[in-house]
Amino acid sequence: MERPPDTADRVDNAVTATSVGAVAQVGVVHGEVHVHPRPAPAVPRQLPAAPHSFTGRARQLAELDRALGDPGSGSGDPAARSGGSAAVVISAIGGAGGIGKTWLALRWAHRLAERFPDGQLFVDLRGFSPTGAPVPPGAAVRGFLDALGVDPGRLPADLDAQAALYRTLVADKRVLVVLDNAADADQVAPLLPGGRSCAVLVTSRRKLTGLIARHDARHVDLDVLTEAEARALLERRLGAVRPAAEPGAVAELLALCRGFPLALGILAGRARTDPGLPLAQLVADLREFGVEALDDDDPTVSLPAVLATSYRALTAEQRVVFGLLGIAPGPGTGLAAAVSLTGLSAARAARVLRGLREVSLLERDAHDRYAMHDLIHSYAAGTAHRHLPAGVWEAALRRVLDFYLHTARAADHLLEPYRPAPRVGPPAAGVVPLALPDVPAALAWLDVEHAALLAAARAAADLGWHEHVGHFAWVLESFHLRRGHRHDALAVWRAALGAAAHVPEARAGAHKLLGHACARLGRHEEAVEHLHRALELAERDGDVDEQAYTLRLLGQAWGERGDDRRALEHARRALDLFRVLDLPVWEAAELNAVGWYSARLGDYGTAREHCRAALAVYRRHHYPAGEAGTLDSLGYVAHLGGCHEEAVGHYLRSLALYREHGDTYTTAVVLEHLGDARAALEQSGSAAAAWREALELYRGQGRDGDAERVRGRLDALDRAVGGGVDGAS
Repeated sequence: MERPPDTADRVDNAVTATSVGAVAQVGVVHGEVHVHPRPAPAVPRQLPAAPHSFTGRARQLAELDRALGDPGSGSGDPAARSGGSAAVVISAIGGAGGIGKTWLALRWAHRLAERFPDGQLFVDLRGFSPTGAPVPPGAAVRGFLDALGVDPGRLPADLDAQAALYRTLVADKRVLVVLDNAADADQVAPLLPGGRSCAVLVTSRRKLTGLIARHDARHVDLDVLTEAEARALLERRLGAVRPAAEPGAVAELLALCRGFPLALGILAGRARTDPGLPLAQLVADLREFGVEALDDDDPTVSLPAVLATSYRALTAEQRVVFGLLGIAPGPGTGLAAAVSLTGLSAARAARVLRGLREVSLLERDAHDRYAMHDLIHSYAAGTAHRHLPAGVWEAALRRVLDFYLHTARAADHLLEPYRPAPRVGPPAAGVVPLALPDVPAALAWLDVEHAALLAAARAAADLGWHEHVGHFAWVLESFHLRRGHRHDALAVWRAALGAAAHVPEARAGAHKLLGHACARLGRHEEAVEHLHRALELAERDGDVDEQAYTLRLLGQAWGERGDDRRALEHARRALDLFRVLDLPVWEAAELNAVGWYSARLGDYGTAREHCRAALAVYRRHHYPAGEAGTLDSLGYVAHLGGCHEEAVGHYLRSLALYREHGDTYTTAVVLEHLGDARAALEQSGSAAAAWREALELYRGQGRDGDAERVRGRLDALDRAVGGGVDGAS
């Protein structure tokens, strides 16, 4: 067939695809045709070297493994995922700066690199970098396109088109993409591949909620190393010999670093570069200077520099709250305390706290208190002192101390409504004390906030707020008695006595209750000395109330010492004064005391009479704590008189009341008494059960002498019945 004249000598060749491999389209060919195929696509291997000293993290590694396949499927192949709506497997490792996110990502990526034969892409997005600005998403996309072999001259002009080309190139490939140190989800989004065969691993100090919500990412939270992991990391860096030579220094170093990987790495690096430097010197510097001891001219190995990048990313309001949390007393701060600390509304405070959590500067514990790692806490306190006017942070401290004091005062009143309380001035403006409805709520709050309350008392002492120191000791007294916190009671009353040098009217009460704390710890000479000094001051001032309460505690102190006659003498004197003062509940307390010491001295008739009178008064005034103590006394009188069944009945009723009101200290005593009565009735199993429970409580409260006594009774019972009754050692 003859061609049309206008096309006879023309050949039309056209290629319109982006990449079609080797193409030849010809008209008439004379001679040879040479086809030059395009080179094979590049296979990127961009992962940095695997971390040499990586330690632990087994749980997180396993969690990342599971993300590659359906749970329980046993498949590690992202292509094997079934039924999922996500286009790609994405895991986001979150945690504070220096916590080890990059190391975890690289460890996992190298371990599973063979599952991604089409390559591994890596970029440090520098979202929180101490040495440079964040990488723009466009620059990161272009870097990936270069790694995938795209001719720079053929790059589309805008970011969306470049991202689309990137997704096209990896759509059907098995590529691992590691996006390290992301600033936010917007920086990450253009770098996410399409298809179902790739996997993406992101690290960021932020909790990338947008990535989780929009792309079904799995969040992997990274916390500090365990003590065993931290010790292993130190030994991998230093070898085993040097830490073994200074075990005390190593133990303190681990405690001060509390598993923070960067801190451990910095200290280990300094020790390696200076083999003659004692580890104890590193510990001393860390103890004295806190996080500033971990500073360095190289910002990549300076914990303050790393934390500063997170701080700079905060809003102005977040920076203020972060600093105030750094100076707040205690290991954590609840929302109610944060409201008084910051002066913000509850809703606003909660929003700011949430923002600090999202950048991994704050964590929330099981009791809904917001806490920081000790080293972050040290950095936060530094920002408060550097960037906030003294008047601002001092006012905030006053507010939060008043919050703790007035809330604890309300809790104390619920525990001991008949206990006389010193006058406390109104809270500072902006303070919103927590409303506690009942005794269980009061005990629960005091249990959770105990460490913060002790820290608040210490902060008041450091600031010279002397009245606050004494008030904190007072409002904690009933709680310390119920929970058996004897050493804490001693510490706060020692501080209160020191503060009383500036508050003369508080001296007698401080001596009195410091003496009581000493007596409960077996410091008998010191106890009697303080109590006699309190009595002298009360007599000098003509304070009959204070005389009565001091005589009551003097009786208890002599009883603790084993001198029942002197104890009875002081109890009778206190009883007379309480009658004069017309304080029936305290009169009942001394009726019970007279009954107890009379029973100890063999006068069972007097004992029974006084205890029954006390019980009637307590019931009339609806005071279950006093009723519980008197039932214990009546049980003791019945037991000594040989009426063991009656004793068991009294003890069981006493136990029920003590447990209902959270008095674990006296519960242990009554359990021991119950065991004695059960043993007298030859109820070996029941006796052993009561003694075992008492033993556990005594041990938990550090009452070693009491624990040893009960342990001896269990051993004797075990021998008497031929073994089998004591299931706990």
